[in-house]
Amino acid sequence: MCGIAGVYRYKTNKPVIESEIQSMIDVIQYRGPDGSGIHVDGPFGFGHRRLSILDTHLRSGQPMHDQSGRYTISYNGEVYNFLEIKEQLQTQGMKFNTTSDTEVVLQAMVAKPEKALIDFNGMYAFALWDKQLQELTLVRDRVGIKPLYYVETPQGLAFASEMKSLLQLPEVESVFNPALIDVYMSVGYCPGENTFLQGIKKLPPGHKLTVKNNEIKLEQYWDISYNQAKDLGEAHYLEELDTIFESAVKWQLRSDVPLGVFLSGGVDSSAVVYMMSRLGIKDIKTFSVLWDFGDDFDESVYARSVSKQFKTQHNEFTMQPKDFEAFLPEYIYCMDEPVTEAAAISLYYIARETKKQATVVLSGEGADEVFGGYTIYKYMAFLQKYRMLPAGLRNVLSPIIGSMGPKWKKWVDIASRPLHESYFGVSVYDKLQKDLIYGEHTQQILNRGSAQEIFEPFYDRVKHLPIQNQMQYVDIKTWLLDDLLTKADRMSMAASLELRVPFLDHRFVEFAGRLPEKYRLKNGEPKYLLKKLLEPHLDHKLLYRKKMGFPTPLARLFKGPLQNLVGDTLSSAQFKSRDLFDTQRVSQLFEEHRKGKADHHRVLWQLMVLELWQQKFLG
Repeated sequence: MCGIAGVYRYKTNKPVIESEIQSMIDVIQYRGPDGSGIHVDGPFGFGHRRLSILDTHLRSGQPMHDQSGRYTISYNGEVYNFLEIKEQLQTQGMKFNTTSDTEVVLQAMVAKPEKALIDFNGMYAFALWDKQLQELTLVRDRVGIKPLYYVETPQGLAFASEMKSLLQLPEVESVFNPALIDVYMSVGYCPGENTFLQGIKKLPPGHKLTVKNNEIKLEQYWDISYNQAKDLGEAHYLEELDTIFESAVKWQLRSDVPLGVFLSGGVDSSAVVYMMSRLGIKDIKTFSVLWDFGDDFDESVYARSVSKQFKTQHNEFTMQPKDFEAFLPEYIYCMDEPVTEAAAISLYYIARETKKQATVVLSGEGADEVFGGYTIYKYMAFLQKYRMLPAGLRNVLSPIIGSMGPKWKKWVDIASRPLHESYFGVSVYDKLQKDLIYGEHTQQILNRGSAQEIFEPFYDRVKHLPIQNQMQYVDIKTWLLDDLLTKADRMSMAASLELRVPFLDHRFVEFAGRLPEKYRLKNGEPKYLLKKLLEPHLDHKLLYRKKMGFPTPLARLFKGPLQNLVGDTLSSAQFKSRDLFDTQRVSQLFEEHRKGKADHHRVLWQLMVLELWQQKFLG
């Protein structure tokens, strides 16, 4: 796992200076502390920071050239089936000088680039330079597990694993993009291609970008396809799921350095431990983190149970409020974008501890999006049925239901609108709350339709599908991509740790596209088929208990040990001078929360993250 960065000044042909690339890769040194390299070719140059996982020898350093010297690659990620691809290439007469997956990716892209992108199974983002044609190709993996940013400049194009690398270039300015304020305040992250820095974009997953003949071309090479014409029966799908699961974990265990598992005690990470044990892995190292705030924030009993069952070497760490506050500045800096994923700080904490014993770790990330694990899917499906009642009956029922309280009124409001106008993913913030805190200046510049404009194209692609498929597709393309995977990549790489996600093997995603809806949510049970597969192997209580995730006790922290931090940040001269929010209203919310009159921790956290991010990246 690594970091990449580069520049192509094709518009001006101004030569790239090596020191410019050096500054780009120096700021992401934590992504690859084991080595670095730079390649410059006139107006083009790119660099690499290396975290050695496969073939740790210097011969596998990057940027790496092919044997002809025409092609050079800077690559971040893992292609797990590289041995199988390598064997195919060897039968065609290709020779290899290393045992790394980097050389396989390079040779495959040189031989048959279109076929290679379909053959690759893994997480990756890479840049390929063709010296002869002066052509640059950027590629991001199917699901978007690995990041890749780019920006068009007056001189050409720059790209990097993280935005902070781009800001090292004189031609890239750090200018705030206020158009995203409303969508950020709606969902707590920045979905879509644009970022809070004007001009800087994210290469979408499953896409490649080429720069050739002074033109930029963006193409999609993969998307989730849905083919549910025939129900092949539960037994068939269980067998197929088991086969993919075993293969995915087996491939992702390939490593020349020590590895372990993040074990939360939930279904997904426990399933990974089970499969590793089934594959014959001995002395599995498992790692858990918890808050010492009572049972509502503690899954450790389940993690310990799984560890005992499979005889793992279990390591448990407890977060304290002082740890949260201490890691907050690094969280803001390393996340690169404002994302209100508080559990990311716990992830960074455990990643730093895990790094002392392992360099690679597997986790259960992605299973909820692929197999339909969120309870909101069940509620939205029910609301869809309510929406289909005769209008006259709904007109009678809705006022009665809405009078039962704010939560019921919210559900009635959601039920009154089509799915594409009411469901913006798992993470949605209170609309009324955010509207009340916008400042006068913000009210004038807000793009109120920004959330719908970002989400609607995804709905357009799947509007013919059942509601469950629509919601999961949207979540995979937004919430999973720009929140969960951003958190997973940044916090693990900040600790120089490679995080692997077996449930996001693209074969799982394609399998879910074929899976009839009833096997995801059956008799009100989310993630039904996966749980059914695991029933003989994991405790029934673990499989069917209420989903916890990894909650962070922000509400308690913000009226307890962290209240001064919150108050100081949201009353600072910098916060007030930005004129984005009504500071009097914000102060009122803070006081109400501090005194226990109301719970405003979510909106306070949003405002804090955005303000601290602006202080770090905008000054």
